[in-house]
This record gives sequence, structure tokens and C-alpha cells, in this order.
Amino acid sequence: MVYPAVGSFADKNTCSFTVWAPCRKKVEVVLCDRKTIHPLEKENCGYWTCTVPEAEPGTRYLFRLDGDNELPDPASRAQADGVHGPSTVIREDYSWTDSAWKGLPLGDMIIYELHVGTFSPAHDFRGVMSRLPHFKRLGVNTLELMPVAQFPGERNWGYDGVFPFAVQQSYGGATGLKDLVNEAHREGIAIMLDVVYNHLGPEGNYLQKYGPYFTDRHRTGWGQAINFDGPWSDGVRSFFLQNALMWLEDFHIDGLRLDAVHAIWDSSALHFTEELVMKTRALEKECGRKKVLVAELDLNDPRYILPPAKGGYGLDGQWSDEFHHALHSLLTGEVNGYYEDFGSTSHLAKAVSESYVYTGEYSVHRKRHFGRKPVATTFDQFVVFAQNHDQVGNRMLGDRLSSLVSKEALKLAAVTYLLSPHVPMLFMGEEYGEKNPFHYFVSHSDEELVSLVRSGRQQEFSYFNWTGDIPDPQARRTFEESVLSWKVDTDEGSRTLFRLYAHLIGLRKTRPALSGKSRDTLRLLSSDGGILCFEVRHLNDCLTIILNFSKEEVGFALPHNRQGKKIFDSASAEWGGPGEGRAPAAGEKQLTLMPQSAQIFEE
Repeated sequence: MVYPAVGSFADKNTCSFTVWAPCRKKVEVVLCDRKTIHPLEKENCGYWTCTVPEAEPGTRYLFRLDGDNELPDPASRAQADGVHGPSTVIREDYSWTDSAWKGLPLGDMIIYELHVGTFSPAHDFRGVMSRLPHFKRLGVNTLELMPVAQFPGERNWGYDGVFPFAVQQSYGGATGLKDLVNEAHREGIAIMLDVVYNHLGPEGNYLQKYGPYFTDRHRTGWGQAINFDGPWSDGVRSFFLQNALMWLEDFHIDGLRLDAVHAIWDSSALHFTEELVMKTRALEKECGRKKVLVAELDLNDPRYILPPAKGGYGLDGQWSDEFHHALHSLLTGEVNGYYEDFGSTSHLAKAVSESYVYTGEYSVHRKRHFGRKPVATTFDQFVVFAQNHDQVGNRMLGDRLSSLVSKEALKLAAVTYLLSPHVPMLFMGEEYGEKNPFHYFVSHSDEELVSLVRSGRQQEFSYFNWTGDIPDPQARRTFEESVLSWKVDTDEGSRTLFRLYAHLIGLRKTRPALSGKSRDTLRLLSSDGGILCFEVRHLNDCLTIILNFSKEEVGFALPHNRQGKKIFDSASAEWGGPGEGRAPAAGEKQLTLMPQSAQIFEE
């Protein structure tokens, strides 16, 4: 069955209203400006509809439920007065100029994750647009926006959103987002959007007033689970499926990063994730553009990214947190919290070659055997990174890798993940060594909720035995400290690191050896001690990449009698290093690697 499109849709001076409220006996729309009330008619499956002639764009409205509660529209397209105010009718039309854009497959993406509010001093979509030339110089071709659905206040990571269909007003609203997408496509840059279908935020969340959106049959870390498989779940599923398709179709978004897919509890024969894939593939055919779906997944379970023909759900890819954990623990020496499962070169070697580290082995942190081998998968189904919003912002002080390790270690980290065969993702500012922290921040209006957030952060950090004062997530200063400094514009060291990132991305784009997707295009050559050496070979091109995670100068023999030409050394003065390690003499295999450095050889 095709379900009605929820929300308000204006056509000249007429607007149609549709809302899902299956258990209500009476629903009316209240036009706040005109002070008029209009009844909705109940249709099949719990939907209520009506058409109002005088409701032009800009009209504020509320739904009155059973003659009592007056609440904003759960599928509101705009909340001009915040999450507790009335919804606003907006125009849906837009003059797009990106008809030639066809999107990008995940395997071709070089992703840059950013938070719209802290990316620039403007704190909005215009601030992101102003830096499109920066991304072009860097070589990034995909921007991944943290959630932009309307959240309470003006400062939030976005995972507390409560109006999935409305674009955050302080960022620039729906038109501002469309402007960014349109301009990015003109520059050859794709836009991905982080969406949250496993929970909604607590403040301004009125969905339960309308219908059984949540269930006690399942629980998540945020409380009740969304009702994807119980009574009345058809309407709930339709609500979130329509939301995903709205971003992909109406906003021309190129892909979605699905937050915490492991917390989408669904025992249906057709899992919500697979149904979303089916509808997305149909949209691809209809619009002739590639649309990418990537999961954040705390399960080493390839089922989510295997095709339905092989018993999977068919997502394009998933984040590989274990790649990050293995790299981070090796660079920093941190082995507390979930890092206790990592810390050796062998862990990183497995992450590089198999994408998962735990494939059935016993996990000390989880206190059980965990994961399975990602058979029948390819490297381009996994997104890897040295930093992201979670791994920085969920540290007590929001400290970036640049505040934890040396400049040489930063360059080593960049080589490790940018030249692995996986899909690389940068976190905003890392390309020039940003030192400003990225804190967790909110701007709730409910003091009791603020107190709960503060205490929750305290409990979360107890796993890591960190010490110090936790920045107050509610304080405006916490947000302001998280805004990028953009020292790349003024600091020579930052510019040098930026050049290194651009050079590595250029290598990734131009060397065929770095474009291999199948598992047989990479071979591990050594993972002894602090050295990781691997070969990538594809289309008659071969590179040997040697990574020294030791803080000492190390001698290393090129394996298998290889003779090659060194084309890169992160310790080179060109990249602000102390000087290159000694290259092998003619007929020799022995070379020298400087502390925490990387070298690349070509055949």
C-alpha cells in the first residue's frame, strides 16, 4: 500500500495537511495567524487530511487533537519559532541547476565530516558554502553533514532532533540546505547527510501524542525504541521511509549515513533497513542519480552490507570503528575503555586487511566472543578514519588527535587511513591539525533535562578513568570553544600539513594501485613490533607502504627481495619533518625509518 505523504504542502494560496494519528477521534488544524480552525477527515490506516484555501507559505499552524492538545506537526517542514512553537507552511519549489550531476558511488568518495554550527564563524550553511574552494584544493569530493533536522535551541550535535522533516532554522532552513547542495554539485562535490532513525531527542518530542511511535518491547541507550515492528508500525515505518526519501529526492542529497543502525530494533520479515534500501534503489532508477546508504554499526556483522541475494540488507557500506580504535590506541598508547581490546600492530594489520578486527575472537571489553568475518565484502564497503565526531566529542575534553600526539604521528595516521584501500573520511579541521576541541554541547530549555545530560556525561567518562573538569554541555562557551580556528589561513605548520593531506589524496586519486576494491589487491608483508608493511597492487601498478609506529628510528628490510623507488617519506623536510630515513643502497634491502613515519615505494 502507498501511504499518504505526511506534512503540509502549499500550492499558491492553498495548502493540504496530512497527519498520522490512528488513535485520535478528532483532529483539527489551527491556523495561528488567522485564528481559524479546520477539521481534518479520517482516512485509511489512521491518516487525517484536509485542504485549506487561505493557508499560504509562511502560515503558522498547530494540530488540535481531540479538542484539547494543540501541538506542532510531527512532519513539519519548518519550525521558525523553535521546537515548542507552531509549525510553518513553506514553499517546496526550488530552482535547481544541478541537472548534470549524477552522484558518486561510495568507493569513489573521499568524505569530509563536518558540524554545520561549528565549522565556520557563521554557524550556518553559508559558512560551509564559503569554504567550497578549500575542499577543492584539498581534493575532498564528499561532505557529510552531521544531522540538520530541527533540534531544541541553537546549539546541538543534531542527534537530539525532534522534527525529522524540518531543517534547523538557525542553520538556514530548507532553502539554505538546498543552496548548499546545489552549489556543492556545481563544484563536483557530493553531499551526504547524517540521519537518526533509532531515537528522537527528549525536548520537543511530541510524536507519542499522535500515535504509537515508540514501544516498550525494545529498549535502546536512549530509552524506548521506535516502533518498527509492533501494532500500528506501518505508519511509523512510512514516516521514516518518507523522511529518508525526502532528503534524497527533494533536497538532492547524495547519500545518508544512518546513525546507530544496531539500535533499530525490527523483527519484521522485511527489516526496515532492507525496505529503505529497496525504496532508495527505486529512486535511483527514477532520478538517474547514485544514492548511497552507509550505516554506523556497532556489530561486526556483514549482513547489513551484503546484497539481499546473499541474505543481506543491501546497504552500500558501514563505518569501521575498529579501524579507528586500532589506529588510535597504537598512536596514543590508550588501552582503557573500549580501547582495551586494541593496542598492537597486529590489531591494525587486521583492520587494514580485513576491515574488522574482531571476527569471532574473545573481546575483553565486551566480555564475550564478538563478530564474524566479512566474507564476500570489498574494501569500498567500509569507511575508515583517524577521527570523527564521536571519537573526539565523546572524550571528556573533546581533545582532537592533534592535542594527543606529535606532528609526526599525525602524518603517520593520515597515511595509514588515506592510503588504505577503504573509503577514507576526514573530520573537519584535521587536515591542518586543528587544536580547538570538539565538545559535546546542547541548549535545552528544561533545567531538569540539562541536569540529566550533565550527569550522563559524567557516568560515560567513568569507563575511561579520565580526570579533570567536564565542560558544561549547556554553556555557550563550550560551543564557542568548538568552532574551527581556521589557522590554515595564517599558520605555516598548518599549511604544510594541509599540503600533505592534499598530496596523499592526490596519490589516492591518481595511482591505480590505490583503487583496488577486492581483498586480493592488498597483501600484508609485515606486522612485527611497531612496523606495519603492506602492498597494494592493481592494474599493473604496485606500491609498498611501510608504517613505523615506534617512537624510535628503525631499520627495516624490504621483503621478498623487492627493489623499489621511494616516492614518499613523511619525515621529509618537505612535509615539515626531521629529515628522511636512509634509503637502501644499490642492491640492498635495508632502509631506515624515522620515528613515527611512513614511506612509500613503487616498483
